[in-house]
Amino acid sequence: MMAKRTAVIDIGSNSARLVIFQKTSRYGFHLLSQHKSRVRIGEGAYPRDGYLQPLPMERAYQTLQSFKTILHDYRVHTTLCVATSALRDAPNRDHFVRRVREELGIDIRVIDGDEEARFGAIAAGNLLPVRDAITIDIGGGSSDMTRIVDGQIVESFSLNLGTVRIQELFTGETIDMKSARQYINKELSRLPDTFISEMAVGIGGSARAFAKGVMSMMDYPFDKLHAFTYSVEEVHPYLRQIVHAPLQELRELSIKSERHDTIREGVLILEAIVNRIGAQKVITSGVGVREGVFLHDFLRKNQGHFPEGTNPSIQSIRDRLDILDLPLGNKHRIARRLFKIFAESFHGNSHDLRMVLSALDLSDIGKVLTIYKEHEHAYYVAKNELNFGFTHEEMVLIAVILRSKGKKYHKELYHEYRSLLPSKSKLKWLVFLHTLTLIFHENSADASIDLSRKNNALLIKEGNVTYLMKEQIMSLYIPGKMKIRCG
Repeated sequence: MMAKRTAVIDIGSNSARLVIFQKTSRYGFHLLSQHKSRVRIGEGAYPRDGYLQPLPMERAYQTLQSFKTILHDYRVHTTLCVATSALRDAPNRDHFVRRVREELGIDIRVIDGDEEARFGAIAAGNLLPVRDAITIDIGGGSSDMTRIVDGQIVESFSLNLGTVRIQELFTGETIDMKSARQYINKELSRLPDTFISEMAVGIGGSARAFAKGVMSMMDYPFDKLHAFTYSVEEVHPYLRQIVHAPLQELRELSIKSERHDTIREGVLILEAIVNRIGAQKVITSGVGVREGVFLHDFLRKNQGHFPEGTNPSIQSIRDRLDILDLPLGNKHRIARRLFKIFAESFHGNSHDLRMVLSALDLSDIGKVLTIYKEHEHAYYVAKNELNFGFTHEEMVLIAVILRSKGKKYHKELYHEYRSLLPSKSKLKWLVFLHTLTLIFHENSADASIDLSRKNNALLIKEGNVTYLMKEQIMSLYIPGKMKIRCG
């Protein structure tokens, strides 16, 4: 059995990162701790035939020494350490790898470009709402790509295009744009013609920094980077501004100072690859190689995928809050019956049903914390912790459904997130179905309760209804001029 705490160390050309995952159940996990150091182990290597230089190697060694102390403090039992482009390309890498193994007891696995691309794709395929896409992981030394078709990884490819590589070869005060583009285009000519997709997945620090800038410039209402999606056509002017901006102007373009040194090179690479594969949209991934390494181990008994219908965020939230309620299946069966009765009234579809069922999975999280203001607590937990497998629209919708229990909808939240939510009419119906399901469930009504619809009324057989249940139903807002009759 996998250790309950697993650490992954990722040594890239630009940064070394440590993440520690806590396993909560067979398919539940959450991030326990993360640490990053800008060691730039690839600094000075690319103009010198890839040879790692003494000072960057020493920075990396001291960082790993610090990581080892953290591993001990967190009582980590399993540590997986991978190194990517800079070590992969370095003729003198064995000296560094041997020293780390002998003095720190950390075994570094140097992975090739295809492996790096696949780990990124494993993370994206499991933790993003994508079925068909091309992942683009822009690192310091390479850009690693994978085709995902119908949820399956079918092909990987690694390009010698990285932010540090381009910077050291072509950047002084400004980028030698002509030479950099020639180099990038020559490298892109190696990419197989099969790498074509309307959807790209942006992985890595440059892709995330650019996406954060886009969110800031468009005053995006939801403060979450993972799964943020933008149109390539709409961001093109902003992209060009970054590529051609002097360093001192990047702050005005909403680029954080820690990314000023490599963001122009990263965006230049992103633009070239996105154009080459014909992508129209980019979905941003907050996960990458580290999560892929973890999930490859975590899901090894399930062929690298979560089972159909299993969402790791919902599972993790329920595990951590120790939700002990009646079986979820009963809620789901009641909701499916009610949805079938009412779907025609608001043109409800399978996606709408999935949103109601997901909200029901989390309907008790507020009261586990405290019964007072339970709907507010449920909303905040869902909004902040519902990270994986959903679009931003879905994350916000589920959270708002939870916050709106018993009401038409939560007006303030609707106006705050209007651009991400469905129509007001549909939202009212989804809130109603969620709340009515809970009324049945919390009053121990069986899923086989006698329900029928006649004209514009839901009929509930009198023998199935307690006084408290009837009282709750009668106080419920019912959309679409529907009526509920008990008897």
